Amino acid sequence: MAQVNPSGATPALQLVQRLAAEGFRIFSTEDVRKIAPEVGLSKGYVLQALHHLARTGWLVRLRKGLYTLSSTIPGVSPAHEFEVGMALVDPAAISHFSAMHHYELTDQIPHQVFITTTSGQWIPRGGKDSGTGYRVGDTVYQFIRIKPERFFGTDTVWVDQSRVTFTDMARTLVDGLMMPQYCGGIAEVLHGFQVARDRLSLDQIIDYALRLDSATAKRLGWILEHTGLEPSTLTALEQVKVTGYSKLDPTGPRDGPYNRHWMIQENLSGKVHP
Repeated sequence: MAQVNPSGATPALQLVQRLAAEGFRIFSTEDVRKIAPEVGLSKGYVLQALHHLARTGWLVRLRKGLYTLSSTIPGVSPAHEFEVGMALVDPAAISHFSAMHHYELTDQIPHQVFITTTSGQWIPRGGKDSGTGYRVGDTVYQFIRIKPERFFGTDTVWVDQSRVTFTDMARTLVDGLMMPQYCGGIAEVLHGFQVARDRLSLDQIIDYALRLDSATAKRLGWILEHTGLEPSTLTALEQVKVTGYSKLDPTGPRDGPYNRHWMIQENLSGKVHP
């Protein structure tokens, strides 16, 4: 239990003490309104008290109506940055470069937490496809919105004291083929495929690509072939019909040789091949 000035504490500080004692790591304004009368705090004063506690460093405001206890409070175990991310939007999955790091597919350390959610969902101000992300304390969250029917391929695991949903390894790598800019770049994605080769479910990753789009399926076929897989295992990807060439790196320039077998333009000039 955290001890926060137990003698002579104001109702606002008693509120902090009660939240810590009852294990509230992330909580809403409504949670506080329920507890307020127990510490002698008027429900009408809750918003003012929360503003004061956030301004003086007892609480951290995550977004409108959502807070967490400051890590500076003795005895309080701070919420993990992934736990915070899961609370910011719903649905949510830690994805892209953050998921690659989680699965040890990269040696790089992401400077942002990447979160996939669905289109049409509200996201915190400052994070709406701005490229700059949404800052909470020292952590910047980058939200990637996709169509609801594309929100699949996730696992939920324990991280510290909370349940966190990640895109699974196969979905993480497929996402890298579609949006390498959120995964450290195409060279990092290709490296991730090499690292994951013996851990991947081939059937699963092919199924994911086929459910998404033809360009992703062709990129996947090209990469799997270049990692040494037998062509006979890639028939489903070979049979995907396309009307033109897709760039291997969708964010790169339209240059480089054409691979007719996979209908891929190998625009990897200056980049590392698998």
